[in-house]
Amino acid sequence: QVKLRGYRIELGEIEAAVAGGPGVRQAAVVLREDQPGDQRLVAYVVPDPGHWDEAAARARLALSLPDFMMPSAFVALDALPLSPNGKLDRAALPAPTYTGRTAGRAPRTPAEEILCDLYAEVLSLPGVTVDDDFFDLGGHSLLATRLVSRVRTTLGAELSIRQFFEAPTPAALAVVLAGAGRARAALTARPRPERLPLSYAQQRLWFLHLLEGPSPTYNIPTVLRLSGPLRPEALRAALLDVVGRHESLRTTFTEDELGARQVVHPADGVRPVFETAESTEADYEADLARAARHAFDLGAEIPVRARLLRLSEREHVLLLLVHHIASDAWSRGPLAQDLTTAYTARCAGDAPTWQPLPVQYADYAVWQQEILGDDTDPETLAGRQLAHWKRQLAGLPERLDLPTDRPRPATADHTGDRVEFTVPADLHTRLTELARATDTTLYMVLQAALATLLTRHGAGEDIPIGTPIAGRADDATDHLIGFFVNTLVLRTDTSGNPTFRELLTRVRDTDLTAYTHQDLPFERLVEALNPTRSLTHHPLFQ
Repeated sequence: QVKLRGYRIELGEIEAAVAGGPGVRQAAVVLREDQPGDQRLVAYVVPDPGHWDEAAARARLALSLPDFMMPSAFVALDALPLSPNGKLDRAALPAPTYTGRTAGRAPRTPAEEILCDLYAEVLSLPGVTVDDDFFDLGGHSLLATRLVSRVRTTLGAELSIRQFFEAPTPAALAVVLAGAGRARAALTARPRPERLPLSYAQQRLWFLHLLEGPSPTYNIPTVLRLSGPLRPEALRAALLDVVGRHESLRTTFTEDELGARQVVHPADGVRPVFETAESTEADYEADLARAARHAFDLGAEIPVRARLLRLSEREHVLLLLVHHIASDAWSRGPLAQDLTTAYTARCAGDAPTWQPLPVQYADYAVWQQEILGDDTDPETLAGRQLAHWKRQLAGLPERLDLPTDRPRPATADHTGDRVEFTVPADLHTRLTELARATDTTLYMVLQAALATLLTRHGAGEDIPIGTPIAGRADDATDHLIGFFVNTLVLRTDTSGNPTFRELLTRVRDTDLTAYTHQDLPFERLVEALNPTRSLTHHPLFQ
């Protein structure tokens, strides 16, 4: 079982569907990540000679599989590669060539040509026509954010997420960009001030660290199951390489008379904790749970450590533990890729050779303050966005009252859980079709459904829902490990007994406006709105 963009997928189910087609002798489906952060399903087939028709296979699978389970590429092989023990050798499977559409008009202007190239780059396609819809080609909200960033950098034009949603083809987008304003200053490496500020997101976590002391609450654990021969010392060296590459992983924090500041330590002056231990299949999960509760002292130790458990000669489990002040969910992609590159090099007796990062996280923290400006000045980016959010969230309910089975505790203890369930494939297909028919996204459809459910359970008709957003508005941050994620408040109005399609129209308008005003840090918004503070619940949304 794998997880792709929030969906849990049984690869065996897709393999069975592929193998059940005419002319297919064997099939294997894997989740690949050939570019950081871009995970795709790939089907490998061993066809009967002269009987493989990829177009027919795609059409047949589209009738039985939902979109999120459709392979992005098919690769025909003479035989599936096997390991010495007879299992599929996934490492030996060749990288696919992703194919886009071939029907459609060719670019007619330099702007259209550049946009087609950017679409193909972001979607990992060999080519795109001016009439291809970004979302029909497999694009989603994260990739849309990346494309907007690439447009800003390449064409020097400012483009909002709303504008992109309303003009998702290169031809339509070229028209929009013809009247677009000049892009804001790009994030670049520049001479740094002697005193390095914290980003706004880091300021909140540093404040909580000072208030509560070292705590595991904001730890981000990543667990990797490693099968096959392993060289622990090469892995240890590889982790040190990654820490050297990313300043965020060798940064501590301190206070002076002006407040908090970052201290970036030289690469040769730090050594992350790398523990090794023996364990068993029965015990390793408990061992990892204990290790994941390590409380980082952010003022005295770098925010990353590792623990490697040896289960047998060929089975190991690696825990990479990073504090949220130095990482976020997106960062797991660059972390895994850089660690893999470095480990491969160290096993060969070499140091990793990788392209230098264009910027570091400290550059972003300085740039963020410059680009946002003073939010008390209505002419700055922060001032304009703060004014929007004050209007948008005026009169927001202090909290949602739901008929829970027990009262809220006097102090939130951050003890949570998750409930997993499976959405049937046919239901997912119908939800996706509804999103396409209403020019919304699947996320917007589910948000509207959640707001409807909460209203029916007595939460009222004014439903604020909090959602994370990547916060990587400049493509220089794509391959950085760091804390960029921001939080948006999506206020959903269910009053007036709207039809569900009418509610979707409201949700779409609210969300696209929120995405356009996503730069203002949530921490600054809470300070400005100053809602009633309580230890029992989160401010602005729960």
